[in-house]
Amino acid sequence: MRGSVLKGIVTLGLMVLNIVFWVPVLMVAALLKLVIPSAGWRRWMSRLMTRLAEAWIDCNGAIFRLMGVLQTQVHGLEGLSPDQWYLVVSNHRSWVDILVLQQTLTHRVPFLKFFLKQQLIWVPFLGLAWWALDFPFMRRYSAEYLAQHPEARGRDLAATRKACAKFAAIPTSVMNFVEGTRYTAAKHARSQSPYRHLLPPRAGGIAFVLSAMGGVLHSLLDVTIAYRDPAPTLWDMCCGRLQPVTIELSARPIEPWTTVGDYSQDELFRRRFQQWLAALWSAKDARLEQLLAAGDVR
Repeated sequence: MRGSVLKGIVTLGLMVLNIVFWVPVLMVAALLKLVIPSAGWRRWMSRLMTRLAEAWIDCNGAIFRLMGVLQTQVHGLEGLSPDQWYLVVSNHRSWVDILVLQQTLTHRVPFLKFFLKQQLIWVPFLGLAWWALDFPFMRRYSAEYLAQHPEARGRDLAATRKACAKFAAIPTSVMNFVEGTRYTAAKHARSQSPYRHLLPPRAGGIAFVLSAMGGVLHSLLDVTIAYRDPAPTLWDMCCGRLQPVTIELSARPIEPWTTVGDYSQDELFRRRFQQWLAALWSAKDARLEQLLAAGDVR
């Protein structure tokens, strides 16, 4: 036990040092990008900043290998390209998911860009890095808030379109955890999920991305992350307690009809889109059940 705790402290410490090194570098690059109002310069700087972020992820990978804390079994990497645009959808079980996705997909597809909650911009160091890298920050409005402030309707769509306009400039992988939050047994029960291993998917986010970028996106990359551990945590990973993680990837063409409808206004399109996503989620749930039955996950 003491050995694993020491490993956790060392691993986490090295990750923090990695953050402290790379975030100032990214901030300098971001300032250089801002001070010269040239579209060509800013595209070049965006590419440079992407390379810096990938180097940051590579350093994390070196830490994980040195400490022996993250083992993965990956299937479906064939045919992926860093020169295309992808919409990446995945189930969401743990904060470890992001590290797993970065280690699996960096250099194989364009740099992953996440839609983040507005509050995360205040996370020390990381919030600045996400801002510098043009990660879109989204403000979530409750139904009660929108009822009292109808002028806020449509702001999420406007923010999505603004972010997607930046993504169209250089190859990008737009990442979306369509469950909207990490899976827990309590959330599963509270949502009355029809799936055994997943929360119900939220269709609006990816519908807006497809509407804004339908002519640019190359493929939908469906990612299934399966843990042997029932409740994986970042600390467990840092301590080397995390059992090998299985990642399955499936790339498929973007169906043209998903890019041309109005999700917010067209009820028939919205229903069809939700049914399409529910079918995708049912297949993912069935695959997780197969892995469970085979003893690959718990």
